[in-house]
Amino acid sequence: MATSVRSYANETGGILYSYIICVPLLLLYELLIIISQPDTNYLVRISVDVWFKNIFTLLGLNTISATLFIAALIGAYIVYKKRSSLKSIKKRYFGYMLLECFFYAVVISLAIGNFLSPILNFFTGGGLEGFTKLQLIALSLGAGLYEELFFRVILVSLLVLLFKKLFQKNHYAYGVSVIIAALLFSGVHYIGEFGDSWALGSFLFRFLFGLALNLIYVIRGFGMAAWTHAIYDLIVVLRI
Repeated sequence: MATSVRSYANETGGILYSYIICVPLLLLYELLIIISQPDTNYLVRISVDVWFKNIFTLLGLNTISATLFIAALIGAYIVYKKRSSLKSIKKRYFGYMLLECFFYAVVISLAIGNFLSPILNFFTGGGLEGFTKLQLIALSLGAGLYEELFFRVILVSLLVLLFKKLFQKNHYAYGVSVIIAALLFSGVHYIGEFGDSWALGSFLFRFLFGLALNLIYVIRGFGMAAWTHAIYDLIVVLRI
């Protein structure tokens, strides 16, 4: 039993399982964004997604086609690098991963509702007025994918590489990296046209939420952090 749990943790924390389980997030997000906003030329998207797509626009590329092409290219590279592991992929692990993410999301939700929200005096559903339920579902999936890709995979990883050069012990590098990345994750929510109004309570919540996701990413991998974030956001929007 201990061996099976260890095998599950080791395999699902890797890049191959993370990529496979995140493909549905990308496809559902792009599909629901289009379906939920059929009568507009300006699609409301997750801010990090907009950053990436603005780069594609500047390069004269179709944003959707470029996104899917890069996702496919990354997938091809991962499959090639992990080709020896393809035959040993365990399909049941993906169900376990979603259950694990659901557990993390529920724990975070309960902690916020019963502890953080009363202390910090804020409501996590604020700023969602004017969106349809389908739009909110789409944005929840996109937040899980794109915010975790940027703030965890890119930002945390780069910070860890940087601080490993400054600290002799790796756990110092990881500790400082997850804290700084969580601060930046929280702060970015107050920037831009659709940014929230500054409030200390919401900033501290997002910092702690980002910290939790950083720890999940470092310990369990990108796929687990992405789906935990997406499921948590879905819990929030479906109960509003």
